[in-house]
Amino acid sequence: MGQDLRNWNIEDEGYWSSTGKAIATRNLWISIPSLLCGFAVWLYWGIITVQMINLGFGFEKSELFTLAAIAGLTGATLRIPSTFFIRIAGGRNTIFFTTALLMIPAVGAGFALQNPDTPLWHFQILAFLSGIGGGNFSSSMSNISFFYPKKVQGYALGMNAGLGNFGVTTMQILIPLVMTFGLFGGESRTLVNTSGTLIGKIPAGTETFIHNAGFVWLLFLVPLAFLGWFGMNNIRDEHVSPDIPNPVGAFATISGMLFIGFVTAAFGLWLLLPATVGGSGFMVSKWIVLPIVIALTVLGLKMIPGAVGQNLSRQYRIFGNKHTWAMTVIYTMTFGSFIGYSAALALTIKVVFGFSHLEVDGLLTHDTVNPNGPSALMFAWMGPFIGALIRPIGGMMADKLGGARVTQWISIVMVASALGVAYFIQQAYASATPEQYFYPFLGLFLILFAATGIGNGSTFRTIAVVFDKEQAGPALGWTAAVAAYGAFIIPKVFGEQLKAGSPEYALYGFAVFYAVCIAINWWFYLRPGAYVKNP
Repeated sequence: MGQDLRNWNIEDEGYWSSTGKAIATRNLWISIPSLLCGFAVWLYWGIITVQMINLGFGFEKSELFTLAAIAGLTGATLRIPSTFFIRIAGGRNTIFFTTALLMIPAVGAGFALQNPDTPLWHFQILAFLSGIGGGNFSSSMSNISFFYPKKVQGYALGMNAGLGNFGVTTMQILIPLVMTFGLFGGESRTLVNTSGTLIGKIPAGTETFIHNAGFVWLLFLVPLAFLGWFGMNNIRDEHVSPDIPNPVGAFATISGMLFIGFVTAAFGLWLLLPATVGGSGFMVSKWIVLPIVIALTVLGLKMIPGAVGQNLSRQYRIFGNKHTWAMTVIYTMTFGSFIGYSAALALTIKVVFGFSHLEVDGLLTHDTVNPNGPSALMFAWMGPFIGALIRPIGGMMADKLGGARVTQWISIVMVASALGVAYFIQQAYASATPEQYFYPFLGLFLILFAATGIGNGSTFRTIAVVFDKEQAGPALGWTAAVAAYGAFIIPKVFGEQLKAGSPEYALYGFAVFYAVCIAINWWFYLRPGAYVKNP
């Protein structure tokens, strides 16, 4: 328990059965809830902002969309340095420290939500810091990949990622529930609009403890930090983490690398955001800013002197492998869609179906509350729940049928589902009674989530087979890092298109991207003469 491991030869069947499997299982089952809390803290702004609208916080809807977008961009950017933590700092050191860091944004959100006069910039800083939870995915997945042999990589990575993804669902169910009573004391606030939980609607006038949305995560993070420290292991073999410093040195290295990610993310947000919400006002296109942020982060890490920089140079060899770039695009389709839709779904339901869209003086307005609209907090959890639940099944299907084949099937489903969702959003956003389109919209969205979940498992199986043992961990982390920008892109695109009055265009664009991914997956892994046949 907690000791460093040497001579970790899990591809040897005898060693795996007698020693490796038990150790790997223990590390996996500590990793999963730690990752779950990371997802929850990263993405809870999608639920918190809905409740802020219901409580009458004095912010515009477009301003509230920026909170999820800020957390999304920061979390994705922090995945880039997190990709390389395991070889440099060790798995036990990394999971313990990054889990403990989540307490900072959780406590900060609890205090900020207690005060109705908290300024927008305060919430933006907290959303920025909550990106730590998003970054944790890359280090967690890279770490678990070293504990399991290739024959069960689809299962192991699917379990870690799939059950870790339950952080989204857990958060979407738990936060509305704990806001209904004074779990941590403090003053309540009165609902201005109807809210809801998993079990039903809560009428306006009800007292709500919104600050519990931040404080509740301490109940999990504190014991998980202890479990990570005393129950996980560093692997000190040459192909994993041969030169781990002492824990203080490891924590300092992780902090320095995270700082580089924070700086580049802050620069990107400054370029993107309008001056009214703390940006430069230049409003540089997100399609220009994201490559700049990624490149600056990679270069900034490479400039770290000494052993860390040398270690990164070795890990950067993945960028010379064509499969790194193919799988980055394909995984962006699956996980990028899952995480982006998870971040945007609750607020999209609220804005599209929670308001009646009426024509006044020849113009369509979207400000009249729809008394028959569905509660976003009652339904938003369903998509992430299905996507996370089915992810391990996708990994197991891929272990038996081949990752590329499963990915191809679900990609076709994603194209069809996205087009269907686009149609019903278009109808609802031009209707005085949008609720009549809600259930077809929701049903297709759930199919879309299920497809992304299966694809998340199948793509990670492909990565585990295509790359050798040394490159598989960094490749998993890198593809997850780029895909995580979906948590920024999708809420941002939805917000822009809702403001323009054409939200269906967002789904049309995503469907086109999915079609491109179908072609890439076929060319690399399914066509006659493919580089690797159906890995």
